[in-house]
Amino acid sequence: MQGRCLCGGIAVSSDEQQEVSLCHCAMCRRWSGGPMFAVHGGTGVTFKGLTPVAYRSSEWAERGFCPTCGTHLFYHLLPTGEYILPAGLFQEQSFELTCQIFIDEKPGFYALKNDTPTLTGQEVFEQFAPKA
Repeated sequence: MQGRCLCGGIAVSSDEQQEVSLCHCAMCRRWSGGPMFAVHGGTGVTFKGLTPVAYRSSEWAERGFCPTCGTHLFYHLLPTGEYILPAGLFQEQSFELTCQIFIDEKPGFYALKNDTPTLTGQEVFEQFAPKA
């Protein structure tokens, strides 16, 4: 998949993806102005052109953006190197919404008609916690 930021200064490449997830967490909503439509790009994501600026948003992740236009480019999981990318970067790609996470943090002022599996924040953290 090929995408780009708003000004075209950064090109993003990722393996082809068909699925998009939706994150309703407070941090994603503050960062993007609404829920984040997230494409799991994995570890093979590349950026060409300008160098993205990264902000360390938690102990385990950083969020990146274009230094010129401010387009949100990635959520990068530091322990695994995986990139989660905003679906809006890929204007020519068709996606299917497959799940919603942090459903317990979704505000009441919007609703989606998509019938998808949902996870609370606690369920997300439990899913990714190290197994004892």
